[in-house]
Amino acid sequence: MECRVCVAPAGDFWVKVGGGGGQIGGGFSHESEHDLAMMVSDFLENGSGGAESWCSSDSDSGLSDFAHLAEKIQICKLAVTQQESDLLSVVHSHIRSMNETNLQMMNCGPCYASCIRFYLVKLMRLSGYDAGVCASKWQGSGRVPGGDHEYIDVMVDNNSGNSDRLIVDIDFRSHFEIARAVDSYDRILKSLPVVYVGSITRLKQLLGIMEEATRSSLKQNSMPLPPWRSLAYLQAKWQSPYERHTHSESNKKITNGNCFNHKQCRGHLKRLQSCLQSAGMEVERMLKPRNSETNWRMKPDRWRHPLFRPI
Repeated sequence: MECRVCVAPAGDFWVKVGGGGGQIGGGFSHESEHDLAMMVSDFLENGSGGAESWCSSDSDSGLSDFAHLAEKIQICKLAVTQQESDLLSVVHSHIRSMNETNLQMMNCGPCYASCIRFYLVKLMRLSGYDAGVCASKWQGSGRVPGGDHEYIDVMVDNNSGNSDRLIVDIDFRSHFEIARAVDSYDRILKSLPVVYVGSITRLKQLLGIMEEATRSSLKQNSMPLPPWRSLAYLQAKWQSPYERHTHSESNKKITNGNCFNHKQCRGHLKRLQSCLQSAGMEVERMLKPRNSETNWRMKPDRWRHPLFRPI
């Protein structure tokens, strides 16, 4: 079952419900479909901006706000532990090594991208990590629609002899894609990690920053913040009660030689690997020393502005 809410002039409606959605970040249950459909309907009737709100350029005051948010994102990205950095390298390496055959081995039924997570968990556990796929679910409350989400967590030992829980979300940016975003918002979105690996604390900081950026972008287009873009809804994805699985329960024996072709999952994997490759090339480009002639011709003001600093 699939329910789509198209982008309309009245507001930001990048919402896809059901197994056929185009995002890796987990779909919605049937109960969530109803909650979100009702929420969208109510927003269209009572809470949306006017049809005249089609401007997508930054205002002067908005540019200042985004510059401040860009600085905060850079601080969050730099505040990583060695443990998080090492785990990120392992995750990237395993994702790059995946292929379609690996995914088919994990699941012979419809997977909706879950097999990417389960195969990544399998590789991480073979590498000695206590990793699992977490399926969270929450009920609608007030103006926050119910939903569910799927991500990976990894339990790692800390210096005090206890364990820390690190979150791995393989399609982090997709949670913040909005319609008709202003240019500065797009730059901030691209500064986010393709794959998030880190603590809940740092994740919450990024969620707060992106909710503020989303609100600012929509405000410049005279559009209110929809309930499914609220901080409470974002936090629910990773902070709601969850079930943890270390292997795919859908890994069934092939019957009659038939198996799903994993078209959706294959597409997700290709896009994910392409994004990681592009991100790696960008980091490598930034680390290369600039020659004196290039530096001389660069406009200093461009690099002084936070929105144009390499992130």
